[in-house]
Amino acid sequence: MKNKKSFLAGALCGALAVLLIVGCIGVGRRLAGLAGNASMEGKVKAIRSMIQEVYIGEVDEKTLQESMLKGYVAGLGDPYSSYFTKEETKEFNEMTSGEFSGVGAILNMNKDTQEVELVKIYKGYPADKAGLKAGDVVIKVDDTDVTGMTLQEVVSMIKGEKGTEVKITVTRGEGEEELTVTAVRDTVQVQTVDYRMLENQIGYIQVTEFDAVTAEQYQKAMDDLTQQGMTGLVVDLRGNPGGSLDTVCQMLDTMLPEGLIVYMEDKSGARTEETSDAEHQFTKPLAVLVDGNSASASEIFAGAIQDYGIGKIVGTQTYGKGVVQQIFELKDGSSVKLTIAEYFTPKGRNINGKGITPDVKLEAPASGSGTGSQTDPGEDAWVAEAVKAISAQ
Repeated sequence: MKNKKSFLAGALCGALAVLLIVGCIGVGRRLAGLAGNASMEGKVKAIRSMIQEVYIGEVDEKTLQESMLKGYVAGLGDPYSSYFTKEETKEFNEMTSGEFSGVGAILNMNKDTQEVELVKIYKGYPADKAGLKAGDVVIKVDDTDVTGMTLQEVVSMIKGEKGTEVKITVTRGEGEEELTVTAVRDTVQVQTVDYRMLENQIGYIQVTEFDAVTAEQYQKAMDDLTQQGMTGLVVDLRGNPGGSLDTVCQMLDTMLPEGLIVYMEDKSGARTEETSDAEHQFTKPLAVLVDGNSASASEIFAGAIQDYGIGKIVGTQTYGKGVVQQIFELKDGSSVKLTIAEYFTPKGRNINGKGITPDVKLEAPASGSGTGSQTDPGEDAWVAEAVKAISAQ
């Protein structure tokens, strides 16, 4: 009798398992039938139907669509091409205009570690008041892990409406000490150029990025230093991630003799040139400081100075971004940033993936050493090396 009951129990369990399996197979077949159309449009329609029918989480259709567009452009495998939502497009335009609401810091993507680093902290602004420092590595924004995010995505998370708070978690130094600070966003008037007169009447100009406001700020610095009796000049582009092609060409027009500044070639091989005129030329001894985070427009500047031989490039190998992007705005306010051309220095060098090799090579500074954007230029070991290069000219 006991064996008979066990047999019946086992039979019932087996029958139930068969029913469950058949049921699962039935659902699977029914959903698979939705994907019968192998075209891209058909597959998207099928996946949408599957999500609507069986997905148990909340669905935001707009987010799905935006993510699909981001993924489509990301499929190019180009780290410089991106799809921007309407909100991200607005933020990008603000960032390149020289005025925005944020914390007052410049961020860059480390090409070796793919980590987002703080490379410049504006004195007196929220990031500075919160205790953030150049060299800090951003790992979280408002408790969201930013690992794997693009630079633009992290910047967009940190920026925001004036008066609102943002929590930023960073690691600091070789020990990777983890710190979390809260900053209150404010309107940031970006000072992309800082300058002073060093000993022996050597002018020093630091350019942190090439925005719409930078050319005017650079010219103001040049004029003031000239009036003070400048006998030589150090231009510091360390940590400068680049920016506007028009801006860097305006600045180089005041430095170079008449001739080619840079030229671009698009996918069809069509060539576009940017040139300087004979009206202005810098003829005093000159040194340009660069490092591994000097990229794009910084490399156009350094490459042109080096090709014309009017100054010495001092530092370490630059980033190696020798391609140009253009923003294409869409009707709804969103946009696509696409790589449209390669650029070449006046002598025809393509530095993409290679960078600019300095005339005077220095060793990369250790963390906390007396070099960098947060070090007083008069006490900066690299600035001292640049001054030596000027004295030798």
